Amino acid sequence: MHDAAAAPEFLSREPRERFRGGLAVGTPLAFAGFLLAISFGITAEPIMGPWATIAFSAIVFAGAAQFAATAVLAASGSVVAAVVAGVLLNLRFLPMSVAIAPWVRGRLAWRALQGQAIVDASWALASHGGGRFDPIRMVGATAPAYPTWVGGTVVGVLAGDLLGDPRTYGLDAIFPAFFLALLMNEAGSGPSRLAAAAGALIALTLVPVAPPGVPILAASAAALVALRRP
Repeated sequence: MHDAAAAPEFLSREPRERFRGGLAVGTPLAFAGFLLAISFGITAEPIMGPWATIAFSAIVFAGAAQFAATAVLAASGSVVAAVVAGVLLNLRFLPMSVAIAPWVRGRLAWRALQGQAIVDASWALASHGGGRFDPIRMVGATAPAYPTWVGGTVVGVLAGDLLGDPRTYGLDAIFPAFFLALLMNEAGSGPSRLAAAAGALIALTLVPVAPPGVPILAASAAALVALRRP
């Protein structure tokens, strides 16, 4: 727990001001998420159907996990493999939650709501360095991201036939670029880069011989390398 007597300056601001600050920096990212969600809707609808695709975005609200699960299903992988792939990707939210937990205040329902606002970009925007976080700013940054993500999915599902092949507009490039951006953001240290290289090697080795979905799950075991500490 942080020391209330030595609380940082940002906690003395009005919650409304902190929320508006998060909203201001989160809105441009929400627009990018909208485009990514259109790509997801177009890609997932032929695999899952329209209603399941929209419900997936509304309930899960996790782009990396949704794309990973869809990729497994598209490769004829099992539902179990798709779910496990998504869960493994979302496990990164556990340490993020631990980091921000000491700064979350209020009643149980309000704390739970703030927890639902933890997404990669918003969590990073809420950081003030030195392990200090502003959860109200994080909620503000996530506020425009949820409706644009679900709305973009709906557009992709309903207008998929009108838009045609996502490759025509370069939307197909958003999928690999999205994961590449996550990789570049995380691979900042030696163990992280080693884990990424090991995961790629495992996946490439298993793709020709293993059932669809298995290479993704097996490659995630390489993340254990990053748990090592000097």
